[in-house]
Amino acid sequence: MLVGLMLFLTILEPDFGGTSILFLIVCIMYSVSGMPIKYAVGGLLILLFAVLAIVFLLLHFQPAFITKYYQFQRLLAFAHPFELEKTSGGQLVNSYYAIHNGGLFGVGIGNSMQKRGYLPEPYTDFILSIISEELGSIGGIAVVAILFFLVWRITEVGLHTQNQFNSLLCFGIATIIFTETFFNVGAVLGMLPITGVTLPFISYGGSSIMALTAAVAVVLNIEANEKIMRARKDILNGVSFQDKIKLSK
Repeated sequence: MLVGLMLFLTILEPDFGGTSILFLIVCIMYSVSGMPIKYAVGGLLILLFAVLAIVFLLLHFQPAFITKYYQFQRLLAFAHPFELEKTSGGQLVNSYYAIHNGGLFGVGIGNSMQKRGYLPEPYTDFILSIISEELGSIGGIAVVAILFFLVWRITEVGLHTQNQFNSLLCFGIATIIFTETFFNVGAVLGMLPITGVTLPFISYGGSSIMALTAAVAVVLNIEANEKIMRARKDILNGVSFQDKIKLSK
């Protein structure tokens, strides 16, 4: 019920990109929570039914609200970007141009042409296009790879954490970074509709940077506490640091 209320309020904004991300996060958290599979599947089915029911009610009673002009244009731009290059498809088309201009090794830092009035607000959700233009496909892939490496490391911390709450907290933080990266890269490449989701740690936005940095700091604190607890257990069990080095060899 609580999750359904959150999704409902997000839809009312209206923010369907945010709703999709929240729904994906809930699904992943359900799958890693360790609850019996029948309860997890049942909960997901109830949640899915609730979301579909809300969407149906909004479509049935307020069609003008749910199909606002800019949302409809985003879907059209996703399906036919080059046909709408002068209007709603311009952002995606210029993203393609930027990636193509960059080639493999890029045109050099600061030499992007698309950010000079062609790609609207390139420092927000389409910053990856400019990175790919200036640093090439190699630079763009490297940025995405670093983000996914961060997701993997946070997940690894969660897997090795003894406390269940801390473990789920790590999984949740990793899921947020993963879903934001997934939706942003998908939109930049034209594989997903444009949702306005920013690229974590890279796109413009002070509040986003602060929230993500605080989340990573929490993970670092969890990992540090786990190491301290393991060291204390080793001391109580009579295992010294030198013995652990010998065993590792």
